[in-house]
Amino acid sequence: SVDRYIAICHPIKALDIRTPHKAKVVNVCIWALASVFGIPAMVMGSAENENNEIDCLIKLPSPVDYWDPVFGICVFLFSFMIPVLIITICYSLMIRRLKNVRVLSGSKEKDRNLRRITRMVLVVVAVFIVCWTPIQIFVLVQCLGAKAESELELAISCFCTALGYANSSLNPVLYAFLDENFKACFKKFCFPTAFRTELQMSNRMCSIAKDVAYACKNSEGTNNPA
Repeated sequence: SVDRYIAICHPIKALDIRTPHKAKVVNVCIWALASVFGIPAMVMGSAENENNEIDCLIKLPSPVDYWDPVFGICVFLFSFMIPVLIITICYSLMIRRLKNVRVLSGSKEKDRNLRRITRMVLVVVAVFIVCWTPIQIFVLVQCLGAKAESELELAISCFCTALGYANSSLNPVLYAFLDENFKACFKKFCFPTAFRTELQMSNRMCSIAKDVAYACKNSEGTNNPA
């Protein structure tokens, strides 16, 4: 979201910021930061065998009544609320920027592109929120004291967890159906031979058009000598 915001709202700065080297550095930093946030869960994580069932647990330090809500609130803020705020702010600024460009240019093509991009943005953000809100609220409520004990509550927990992870698999599908550039690049990747043939035909047509235009220009020059 931040990368797209920079590319659309600050295109001049993006030429200097969005380079392959800086992209690698940013990716390494993101993975390093994510690993740091995952260290507490890795250190405190454990598995217990109870009634022939293995449960994966996070053993918090004492007093548990204090650290359990703190842990749940931190997870809710850093893994859900803050990302949603960043995504919402970035995309809102992008849409406003695109609207200003459309007003200045008055182009119908830009208006059509704006509607397409706006639709894609709204769908992607809405799906992200819908997929991750149930499990985030469920985990937060559990950390605040309510525990899932009945079979129905456990089934709801499993469904909410699966729904959250489903968001990652839904994103490519959404981009495939809503983003014309994605569809064109995916078609080029899957059918490189057909793309090359189409490109060759396009180049041939352009060459023929240039030849015809050049011939017409010479013909007009011959018929109308200075």
